[in-house]
Amino acid sequence: MAELWRIIGMAGRYPVRLTLAYATALAAIGFSLALPQLFGRAIDTMVVHDDNGLSIRDFDLAFGLSFDSVLFLGIGILAVSLGRGFCDFGRTYTTESLSQKVSFDCRNLLYDKLQNVSFAFHDKEHTGDLMSRATADVEAMRRFVNLGMIRSLDVVVRILAIPVILFLVNWQLALVSMIFVPAIILRSTFVMRALRRKWLHVQEVMGESVTVLQENLAGIHVVKAFASENYERRKYNRKAEELRVEYYDAERMQGTNSSWMTLYFTFALGLILWLGGWLVIEGRLAPGELAMFFLFLNQLTFPIRASAQIINTFSRAISSGQRLFNVLDTVSPVVEKPNAAALGRANGHVRFENVGFAYEARSPALRKVDLDARPGQVTAILGAPGSGKTTVVNLLPRFYDVTRGKITIDGDDIRDFTLQSLRHNVGIVHQDVYLFSASIRDNIAYGVTGATPADVERAARVAQLHDQIMSLPGGYDTWVGERGTTLSGGQRQRLSIARTILLDPPVLILDDSTSSVDVETERQIHRAMVEVMKGRTTFVIAHRLSTVREADQILVLDKGLIAEEGTHSELIGKGGIYHSIYELQLRPQEEVLLEAALPAMIDGRATA
Repeated sequence: MAELWRIIGMAGRYPVRLTLAYATALAAIGFSLALPQLFGRAIDTMVVHDDNGLSIRDFDLAFGLSFDSVLFLGIGILAVSLGRGFCDFGRTYTTESLSQKVSFDCRNLLYDKLQNVSFAFHDKEHTGDLMSRATADVEAMRRFVNLGMIRSLDVVVRILAIPVILFLVNWQLALVSMIFVPAIILRSTFVMRALRRKWLHVQEVMGESVTVLQENLAGIHVVKAFASENYERRKYNRKAEELRVEYYDAERMQGTNSSWMTLYFTFALGLILWLGGWLVIEGRLAPGELAMFFLFLNQLTFPIRASAQIINTFSRAISSGQRLFNVLDTVSPVVEKPNAAALGRANGHVRFENVGFAYEARSPALRKVDLDARPGQVTAILGAPGSGKTTVVNLLPRFYDVTRGKITIDGDDIRDFTLQSLRHNVGIVHQDVYLFSASIRDNIAYGVTGATPADVERAARVAQLHDQIMSLPGGYDTWVGERGTTLSGGQRQRLSIARTILLDPPVLILDDSTSSVDVETERQIHRAMVEVMKGRTTFVIAHRLSTVREADQILVLDKGLIAEEGTHSELIGKGGIYHSIYELQLRPQEEVLLEAALPAMIDGRATA
């Protein structure tokens, strides 16, 4: 139930709408309860009971008082009906407005949370499940505010007020109508508990199905390349079938409960019709009172029938709120200090001092890492997969926080700075390039406020991309498809480099940034990047020979430790891990580079 109170608290941020919603709801109930009394009095005014039984009053004899009374009652019924309609409209408008405000806040809170949590959170969560929480779970909370939170007032007031009124009209008929109330209460309690568990499972399965769909669409090229369409179809069908069964069970439970409610009421209605008719015939009950009793009882059918839907919205809100608040309550291990300072333009002197790091309870990814990278230096990082290369560079912009030791920039701990200012000083070119569905210009200028077209073009020229962009029909305004699928791998790689160049960071991280380009393109990019890297602290995770050989220092990682450190010639002379990597992986690249350079040299001599 704590989830419901939190949702109610979110609605309480809009006191005017909330007050108007409850006020119009109460006013509508008041008008509704006045109608049966007016109808009852009108019937008693027109119908007389004498020794001959029931009859309509003679119009001529009772023209005066009876006509005036009926006219007055008719006008009253019309006025009360208009008032109820106006209040119903006000309640509908305010409750819908309030529920939309709450869902708007929920979506924004969730989105902001997902933007600010560290990589550790996203490593564990599935994208499809998070999408389900942002859509289906938020919608369930909206329906609770609209139906459960506001309409439940209508249900509660009618259930409390109408039985009292029924006893005042005729206690015998009221007792008959209350026969099935205990059974209704017990069944509703049981159904609500069962629905809560059921809807929680339904939401979880829905998240899993969205995850399967999202992964399939994101990896559609791999699916088609391996002709796995049938396999993926069967996988999704299994999850969709599970969702269908669970959803059907939940709806069947709700529908069954609603049917039982209707059955209870129908039995009570039949008994009251028999007993009330007998009392009217005996003269112990006025016809208007019986009509009034039936009209009030008819109003009691709404809360009885609506209770099943209200219970359903409560159950779904509890399960959805639990899933949503689990994300909102997540504490990110990477948190800014309350007094964090903004890091201006750093010089770029980076030091790792006895740094250790572990992904949760798993074995340490880094142990006792010490490195010193000065401005203008290029540091190449090599090692086998899983040795900790990417972890090193992910700690620098605080995608994760060190679990031991500290990292400093210009002598200051990076944890003393705001995340935004720190990351503006650290530019990253990822191996897995992600581009947005936008123009090439917008993708290059992403994250740089106030970048001019000239700035974008200059960055593209440095990345050796300008000529290819201008060959496209739209130039810099060419639309990039989802994840950049309309561009080649090399073009995506160079666009990512241009995006980082435009940021102009003092610290540059190249995560195997030339792995998707050919030798000649790599050479062009490398020549351009030589100027870009001047005066910057550059970390390179690379398997290309040119970058490694020209690095000021090379770090070879092995099982989270720096196994070797030095320049290319120094490490070759040691004959250790680097020498083995060079012989098996880098020397063949050197031969390829020589073969690529020979034709250019021959053409140059012939021209001379």
